[in-house]
Amino acid sequence: MTKLIISGASGQLGRRAADLVLDQCRPADLILTTRNPGALEAFSARGVDVRYADFEDPPSLREALAGGERLLLVSATDLQRRVAQHRAAIAAAYAAGVRHVVYTSGLAPEAPNPAVVAPSHYATERALAESGLQWTVLRNSLYADYQIPEAQRAIETGALVHNRGRGKVAYVAREDCAAAAVAVLAGGGHERAIYDITGPKTYAADDLATLYGELADRPVIARALDDAAFIAGIVGSATGDDHLRYGAELVASFGRSIREGYMASCTDAVATLTGRAPLTLKQVLAPLARKR
Repeated sequence: MTKLIISGASGQLGRRAADLVLDQCRPADLILTTRNPGALEAFSARGVDVRYADFEDPPSLREALAGGERLLLVSATDLQRRVAQHRAAIAAAYAAGVRHVVYTSGLAPEAPNPAVVAPSHYATERALAESGLQWTVLRNSLYADYQIPEAQRAIETGALVHNRGRGKVAYVAREDCAAAAVAVLAGGGHERAIYDITGPKTYAADDLATLYGELADRPVIARALDDAAFIAGIVGSATGDDHLRYGAELVASFGRSIREGYMASCTDAVATLTGRAPLTLKQVLAPLARKR
């Protein structure tokens, strides 16, 4: 059996991928890497090889990846440092004899996509293309799971305040991103393939407001703002809070990306790769209806 590796396995996507891949391979054929091995004790108890690895510590990466053949490289979360971190992981994979890297990227990362995450995803894709390794890129759409807090706020206030314009997104469940990643990682093949991993239906802001209203059984309207007003609405009176402003600008960059059409992809890749239909946004948000 091919030896599989999942990086960042203590994160939500990596952990779920680990759960799913164990339905297809023996624990002895799986390596999980993390900066916090203690968080994965349940996997160690099942016979999985859990190894310490830190993107900032190249020797630890080479040791952690040794003996693996196919690596799921889950994108790191530090946007300022992750290009260097990913390059270190790719170089370590090459040095350790890994043959194939599967990378979790984002939709349409090429310039001039204004989403803050796009440049680092694109730089990582280019690093893979130039690495000498076989690779597959999974360009994940925006998570349906992240719409839960937005839907809650919209239901509470009666308004979905946004800067998306008329742009649309096929929100994808994290569960489906994990399932698609495992299908590629464990299934073999997919060399130099790029897949847009999306939900089954696109939603504009008006569509979201309608859905949120249906879940709550009360009206929700969509209220469009320009980028500056949207950011100001998040920051509020905390104008000196640089962390809050950075977060607001990050969220606004996704809204602008949606507005300009970079997030509009809607594909059947989840069904093609996994053999089952993807979850709908309504299914992911269903718990909100039960709470009302």
